[in-house]
Amino acid sequence: MTYFELSQSQENLTSHSGLALFGAAFEQTRLDQRVNQFKLPKAKREPDISHSDILKSYIGLLGLAQSDYESIEPFRGDELVFKLPLGLEAVPSSATLRQRLNQLATMAEAPTLLTVIKEESLALLKQAGATFSPTLRELLPLDIDVSPFDNSKSHKEDVSRTYKGFDGYAPILAYLGLEGYMMNVELRPGKQHCQKGTPAFLRETLALTRQLTSARLLVRLDSGNDDAENLSILTEAEGVDYIIKRNRRQESQEMWLERAKKLGQAAEVRPGKMVYRGEIWLTKQLTLQGQPVERKIRCLFEVTERTITAAGQRLLLPEVEVDTYWASLLDPVEVIIDQYHQHGTSEQYHSEFKSDMDLERLPSGKFKTNQLILHCGLLAYNQLRLIGQVANDGDDLPLRKPASRRRIKTVIQNLIYLAARIVRHARRYKLSFGACSPWFPAFERVYHHLTG
Repeated sequence: MTYFELSQSQENLTSHSGLALFGAAFEQTRLDQRVNQFKLPKAKREPDISHSDILKSYIGLLGLAQSDYESIEPFRGDELVFKLPLGLEAVPSSATLRQRLNQLATMAEAPTLLTVIKEESLALLKQAGATFSPTLRELLPLDIDVSPFDNSKSHKEDVSRTYKGFDGYAPILAYLGLEGYMMNVELRPGKQHCQKGTPAFLRETLALTRQLTSARLLVRLDSGNDDAENLSILTEAEGVDYIIKRNRRQESQEMWLERAKKLGQAAEVRPGKMVYRGEIWLTKQLTLQGQPVERKIRCLFEVTERTITAAGQRLLLPEVEVDTYWASLLDPVEVIIDQYHQHGTSEQYHSEFKSDMDLERLPSGKFKTNQLILHCGLLAYNQLRLIGQVANDGDDLPLRKPASRRRIKTVIQNLIYLAARIVRHARRYKLSFGACSPWFPAFERVYHHLTG
């Protein structure tokens, strides 16, 4: 074993030079100007640390996968590692960070502040030339889903029992394209039904998405959002198709099996397992342009009948599984059902947002503050996703396996936590990377993309 002598030099080193990428991304937005326009109620003078520095500091922490307020403390005594790359005037203390986020979240203009953060996130994607890949023909997938956040054994405001069986929150999130850029987010109490508030969220999400693209959208929703109001909104919206898993409610499996045998196409997957696929047109009461209207909507079904298990055991009674879907598309049944199954990819986006960025257990005990923090997470998530996609477009990545999308965790580990030396020379600053830094070519390319 080789024993090392330990010493501390006077050089300025950073183990997370990727914050410079965050700073470059902030420069593509008007976050500073728009956020600093808000006035705190009962404030007698301007705060010593601006609102934008507060938000950018916390978003910078999220870029390092650190969500606790106390994580800011190690950066307060170093002007170069945190303050300089993010373009801050000052680095707040953990107490100031907590207090100001609480104040911003509870002021009367808080909903407007949340909208500003979302709009500047979209402005960043547009300014940086983010690309959105279609899923079918030229249809851009817009996946909307609820994902419970486990906040068990806490006394935070509005933490309650979720449908997953633990105590927490149940936010709703929306992602665009196969890359999974986040368009919208809303924090909700854990016990809130997924459909409550969804029509307003759906309208807002469509409006935000149209700030980025005029391409035709494919909205995909789970059975919890099988509601006439959602169908009405999507039917009225221009350039929007949809696939919504139906809630069968009181419809029996036996009825659907009989219907499927009459109207569907049968396919024997293996001995003892038959799958019937087909379509029917069902009448639905919608509200279009403020008037109640009856519309025929295409309903797809996939009914599975098992008489023998995969292990070869014969069943006394057949097992029947029924899945039905509302769809505005006229593609073959198999294609549309496969498109809905791809909606499950959004679960990976949830995982990256909650786990890779350490946002599942939200840090505040106040609901409105956690709502603001979740929106800061939206901006940080899109910055990390953008950095990863720009890096992925080159052929200089030191990774063996090609991929269309890199996990947020991979981006944080390889591009954000990248060691460098900070050099000041001739009144200019330089990040000096090691001679054997395999990620430097990708880092350099992303930085020039964001600053160019």
